[in-house]
Amino acid sequence: MVKSMTGFGRGEYVSNDRKMTIEIKSVNHRYCDINVRMPKKISFLENSIRNFVKKKVSRGKVDIFISYEDNSEGNECIKLNEDLIGQYLKYFDIISKKFKLDNDIKVSNITRYPEVIAIEEQDVDEELLWNLMKRALTIAIENLISTRTTEGELLKKDIIQKLDTINNLVSNIKTRAPYVIEEYKVKLENRISDLLNSSIDEARLAVEVAIFADKCCVDEEIVRLESHIEHMRRTLEKGIPIGRKLDFLLQEMNRESNTILSKSNDIEVSTNGLELKTEIEKIREQIQNIE
Repeated sequence: MVKSMTGFGRGEYVSNDRKMTIEIKSVNHRYCDINVRMPKKISFLENSIRNFVKKKVSRGKVDIFISYEDNSEGNECIKLNEDLIGQYLKYFDIISKKFKLDNDIKVSNITRYPEVIAIEEQDVDEELLWNLMKRALTIAIENLISTRTTEGELLKKDIIQKLDTINNLVSNIKTRAPYVIEEYKVKLENRISDLLNSSIDEARLAVEVAIFADKCCVDEEIVRLESHIEHMRRTLEKGIPIGRKLDFLLQEMNRESNTILSKSNDIEVSTNGLELKTEIEKIREQIQNIE
């Protein structure tokens, strides 16, 4: 199925008073650009997150926002900095002796000094956190892919409609092209006849018409356009990332339409050629958002 590069997904997983919440937003981008915002405590999981997402998303600018709550008991502990306390007491004693002051330090006083007592979080269980992360991430990515697929199918439907229009324009050019040469022959005969007021050299006329026909012949361009249209239709039915391939096909279609316009000596062919370029440009805008 065709997938857009624009989407949003949210996933949440709770286990044993621990909750992981993940939101993923994606927009179009030439490559796969993943940005992760997460608490410092679990930042060691960033590479694992990137690798996990890359297996599911091949293109797009992906922003991942992660929040983590740990309400489990025993996840924090108090640490006493004994070395620092020793230094404080040493200098209190020096001050007392040097300035003849009472050394009246109490436990309640010293514990108020910076970094004497610190609250530290216990070492995290990396495997437990990754399992929690992976479950929430899986839910978020599934929701992201769902929204990207929904929009992708809408883009596909619109592109197919535009391909139908392009196909009709190519058919118009294909139908009109032979008459352009015949009309040129008639005009040339009339012009020569008016100028010379005599019989026409049929051999010379045939050469002139052949030269004109060679210059304005668009048979090859039409065949290639028809081939590209069919190729694009088949590509849209594939379930793999197709954005880059569609972009290449569209470049080729645009090249053929430019050649048709450069060869055109007929208002009807030119009009259809300009409309052809317009429809191709509309498709180009759409495929910029296809994965």
